[in-house]
Amino acid sequence: MNKYEMTVVISTKLEDEGRTAELDKVKALIEKFGGTITNIDDAGKKKLAYEIQKMSEGYYYFITFDTDNVNAPNEIESQLRIMENIIRFMCVSVEA
Repeated sequence: MNKYEMTVVISTKLEDEGRTAELDKVKALIEKFGGTITNIDDAGKKKLAYEIQKMSEGYYYFITFDTDNVNAPNEIESQLRIMENIIRFMCVSVEA
């Protein structure tokens, strides 16, 4: 079982319900590609290091998950890339 941590930055243009819906979409993607979510850490609204899409802040979420599918992170990232309200994301492997 491989362990991963994904950081997702969601646009501040969304209300609470919209952010929850975007986070649910990310969780569904992880599960779709065989991942099991072990923890979700809501870091809240943070200032970005530089402006992205004319925004200087974003909502940060750190999601840890396990999967046997070695292609899962690439598949998830390819789907996140086309999601309009996800302004940044990164998935890294965590050593067990």
